[in-house]
Amino acid sequence: MLTNTQESLWWGAVIGGFVVVLAVAALLTILVYEVRTIDRRVATVKATLLEAETNTNDTALIATTAAGVDAVLAEGLEHHLFLGRVLGKVRM
Repeated sequence: MLTNTQESLWWGAVIGGFVVVLAVAALLTILVYEVRTIDRRVATVKATLLEAETNTNDTALIATTAAGVDAVLAEGLEHHLFLGRVLGKVRM
C-alpha cells in the first residue's frame, strides 16, 4: 500500500510524463510541417533553375542579334548624317 505522499508523487510523475509526451509530439509535428515546407520550396527553386537553364540555352543567338542591332544603328547613323548634310544645303 502506498502512502498519500507516494501516491501523489506517482500521479505527478504520470502527469509529468504525459505532458512531456504531448510536448514531444507537438514539436515533432511542427518539425514535420517545416520539413515539408522546405521540401516544397526546394522543388520550386529547382523548377525555377531549370527554367533559367532553358532560357539561357539560346544565348548563342545574342551575338547574332547584337550584330543585327549594330548594323541597324549604323544604317540609322548614316541616314542621320546624310539628312544633316542635305538639310543644310536645302535650307539655304
